[in-house]
Amino acid sequence: METQIFSYVQEKMSYEGNMLARLAMPTRQEVENAILTTLFLHNGTIKEFAVGESIVNEIADKFALNDEQRAAVLERIYRKDNRIVKTPLWHRLLYRAADALAKERLVTRPTSTVLLTNKREWMLTEKGFDAALELLGISSEQKDVLPIKSFEVQKEVKKIVETPCPENYNPLGHGNNKKIATKNLTLRARGFRQAVIESYDYRCCLCGLKLPTPNQTAWEVEAAHIVPRSSNGKDDIWNGIALCRIHHWAFDVGWFTLTDDWRLLVSSKIQDIPASFGIVNDYDYFRNTLLQNRQILLPSSQSLYPHKNSIAWHRKHLFYEQ
Repeated sequence: METQIFSYVQEKMSYEGNMLARLAMPTRQEVENAILTTLFLHNGTIKEFAVGESIVNEIADKFALNDEQRAAVLERIYRKDNRIVKTPLWHRLLYRAADALAKERLVTRPTSTVLLTNKREWMLTEKGFDAALELLGISSEQKDVLPIKSFEVQKEVKKIVETPCPENYNPLGHGNNKKIATKNLTLRARGFRQAVIESYDYRCCLCGLKLPTPNQTAWEVEAAHIVPRSSNGKDDIWNGIALCRIHHWAFDVGWFTLTDDWRLLVSSKIQDIPASFGIVNDYDYFRNTLLQNRQILLPSSQSLYPHKNSIAWHRKHLFYEQ
């Protein structure tokens, strides 16, 4: 019996191997690398390799596969009811490469990812993120600023957005945030950034700017701490808002703050800015986006709104009122 099984498997592998060789298909290692870099360029997740999914053709395009290579089908007999099962060769190669990556813990399978995100997707792990950076020749130092999803960071995001807010929330942490970051603290910081920008739909809550990089791997918007980390502010969703770079700077230096009902409170010093300052071409950008009493854009869930205790701290310690 064992000999028969071995013979059948050997025959099956020979048939498939001959097809791969005859059609000059990419090697599994090449496909594994392509999947990792594609995951990176899709912010860390791609859909399952089902028939009709655009990701299947996107990766095929990387190898410039011809029509015959894309359409080739494996045929095997399903012994239980003696019927022929047809499997697209390219899909099988993709799945086998992804499965190998999962075994090496470079990606998570859709069956695992769905339990975390409710989406059936392949997702980078931290180890896979590092491998993708190396393949793309990107410095590992960029890891902490790129909003590429990883399974470990998304676990932090889930924890951040689903943790109930304490009745009397304290935005100040215990201990010193200037200590050398451990792995867990780094994941928490990246989870905070991801949770904030996702909650605000990747747009500045003040001016509404929503702008990705040309390769879609990063967003212009930043996750701003209301109580800064330099003042021991926590990496909690209630201590964060999403701001574009110029408004992040303006918030940090005290040009504006927020009221308890999330409206703009603008420093009176704005009247002293020379008329030629804050202008983009002929548009008075700075003054026209800092409109007194205008409500900011907020997350869809009130449980993710900035906490009044965080805002009160900012008004008291950073806002330049006089």
